[in-house]
Amino acid sequence: MRVLIVEDDPLLADGVAQLLRGSGLTADYVGSAELAEAALATEQFDLLVLDIGLPGMDGLELLSRLRARHNPVHVLMLTARDALNERVRGLNLGADDYLTKPFAAVELIARVNALVRRSRGQGAQRREFGPLTLDEDAHRAWLGGQPLDLPRREWAILLFLLDNLERVLSKERIVAAVCTWDQDMSVNAVEVYISRLRTKLEPAGIRIRTVRGLGYMLEGLTHDPKPA
Repeated sequence: MRVLIVEDDPLLADGVAQLLRGSGLTADYVGSAELAEAALATEQFDLLVLDIGLPGMDGLELLSRLRARHNPVHVLMLTARDALNERVRGLNLGADDYLTKPFAAVELIARVNALVRRSRGQGAQRREFGPLTLDEDAHRAWLGGQPLDLPRREWAILLFLLDNLERVLSKERIVAAVCTWDQDMSVNAVEVYISRLRTKLEPAGIRIRTVRGLGYMLEGLTHDPKPA
């Protein structure tokens, strides 16, 4: 899941980004609403952590523009503690939640995780796909009831495939979904991670199909998986 943080305090923005990355999310940040608008016009994000008090265009104006264009991205507003009118206006404009400054790291993570689950249409923290079970908060996986080791990149790619079940995903789109702007991962590296996932998943009947010239697709389970 990709998160864009819009915060003009670089230390706070970097701290929030590190917190979210530590929770398994892909997080980038910009320092103004104008830069956020440009990023949202060219890339897809699942969640916006949006400070209201920004230089130039403020966060409420950005939110208003996004909703006018019917952009469905979930928005968590960051507001001053005494800014009740701004919080009410933000919620009326279409924000999904708000968090007052200063805030505790654990509350930020809890609210972000709740919005992430909402964006996936899920109320539970566990995801199941045939013999595969993922606990997103605990960052643990099981296959056929046995613990499954999934390093961070494999975990992120598998979640992205699950979110796009039976859709063909190009290598470039996978890189964009699982990497932040300051990370470097070649499209060739995607082949390596896909190969590792196949080695782990295919004995249990979970297949990642190569669509030649287009990318990869996680196939739906149409039959009982083979025993591992």
